[in-house]
Amino acid sequence: MSNATQGASPQELAESYRRDGYLSPVDVISAAEAARHRAEMEQAESEIGPLHYKTKAYTFLRSPLELATKPEVLDLVEQMIGPDILLYNATYIVKEPHTSSHVSWHQDLTFWGLSNDEQVTLWLALSPATSESGCMRMVPGSHRSGRIDHDTTDDPSNVLFLGQTVTGVSESEAVMCPLAPGQASFHHGWTLHASMPNESDDRRIGLNVQYLATSTRQTKHDHDSAMLVRGVDRFRHFDVDEPATTDLDPAALARHAALEARHKQIAGAT
Repeated sequence: MSNATQGASPQELAESYRRDGYLSPVDVISAAEAARHRAEMEQAESEIGPLHYKTKAYTFLRSPLELATKPEVLDLVEQMIGPDILLYNATYIVKEPHTSSHVSWHQDLTFWGLSNDEQVTLWLALSPATSESGCMRMVPGSHRSGRIDHDTTDDPSNVLFLGQTVTGVSESEAVMCPLAPGQASFHHGWTLHASMPNESDDRRIGLNVQYLATSTRQTKHDHDSAMLVRGVDRFRHFDVDEPATTDLDPAALARHAALEARHKQIAGAT
């Protein structure tokens, strides 16, 4: 742990998370490990093309699976949502240098169709996430307001699939959440967050991982999928994702194409 989180127990960190709706920064891996995982991600891109927003990357790459299931990460997630944990998604979010890509103010859970908010998102930096490169901004305590109405927008520079946007957010309440490579933030699904364009000379690369309590179910589709990563799944609301055992296995990539199509169907259904 570092800075505001250094020396705190998982229980103390979870209390801070419940109060503010987010937790940042948290040391997860070393800078050298982050560089290794970035290299593996970019090697995969050189073979199959951009990985930005490709859903469930752990089904065809081992690196995101390793990161998403680190015991120290799951220890903290357990304090937030309980001992029975599903890995629901892991996707790379990439802002290329000197581009207009941004993320508008939004809440993650708005269009996901989940039955409850027993969910937490990890955002792990594989390159510097700074004010210059467009790090995330959070509104502390905004998760306590529950769902807020969003507008869908047609903004090609908005990273979000539907351009979903909450208007009227007070910028003065926002807190910048810079991360060094290997550091992470955690945020609640109702926490308002956003990020600005990347004006730096480097790619801003993060691995975005979503965890659910096993009690959660999908209300918009009968065959959404997830993977148990800790505890016991007594509910079995989800089909089971098949984790990667090698990188870019052709059969895994073929299965992933169907997962990607289903994810877009669920995200786009209102």
